[in-house]
Amino acid sequence: MKILVKREQSQTGLNFDEREKIGLKVKRLFQWVMAAILICGATLFASCSNEDNSSAPATNISEKILGKWMYADTDGQPTLTNKKAIYTFVSDTKALMSASLNSHPEAGTQWIDQLEADVVISGNKMTLVNHPDKQTTMVEEFIITDINDSEFNANRKITITADGAVVISVEQVVRFTKVISDYRADIIGTWEGRCTSENSVFDDGQEHRWQYNADGTYVYYVKDGDNWVPYEGNTLNEYFVDGNLLCTRWIDLGQENREWWEITISGDKMNWTALRQKEDGSTFTATFEMKKVE
Repeated sequence: MKILVKREQSQTGLNFDEREKIGLKVKRLFQWVMAAILICGATLFASCSNEDNSSAPATNISEKILGKWMYADTDGQPTLTNKKAIYTFVSDTKALMSASLNSHPEAGTQWIDQLEADVVISGNKMTLVNHPDKQTTMVEEFIITDINDSEFNANRKITITADGAVVISVEQVVRFTKVISDYRADIIGTWEGRCTSENSVFDDGQEHRWQYNADGTYVYYVKDGDNWVPYEGNTLNEYFVDGNLLCTRWIDLGQENREWWEITISGDKMNWTALRQKEDGSTFTATFEMKKVE
């Protein structure tokens, strides 16, 4: 992977308001740098290949690309669930992107639920352009090497500009997998369940209850004797589902927390699974099982 980051030199002799504006701009640029790195599924110190591994250009991209796709891996390395994104191609000229990136506020965070992007397809080259805010433009260029009903592989370049200046340029080889189901409507309701794996995050071994509302908020319940009562310690409870990707965030005692799961729902049964990484760099799969009660 090749990464190029450009920074503007600071100026002297500025008043307080001017320095504050520059500081906010730099913070915003840094947030998008971190977001792009997370979308790539790699760090600044990763070594990625940019070689074209195709034997022949992919064809009929405009037809084959329609539908939902999940970012799966970079250079053959599986993507952690907390770094996954969903791309929905509603036509050959329009796409929507969803992702919850980076749970560490000091590094910048992004909460993107179906951000609209313009799409241009020419041969086996596909370009996506979106505008996260008025000053920022993100361009993704895909050279698709092969595509079928279940996955596509491509050489991808991401370029982010702010106020017309390039702040990051990233290149890597990526793989996306097709997402057939969309559980955005199916998750609405109240669910009870527990962790079914040896490792998880924010789990105490007890039963849990969540009430997912249609407005993108949820209520988390805790047991009080034999009764479920809403947990009052959180000041923010938000979620979104796109395809099979469930992203949640909440603030507890002033600290923002996030979780990411790949889900399946069949009737009143819901299963969660997530590829996580330990502090030593090894990975494990966390699972959760739930039943709909209301």
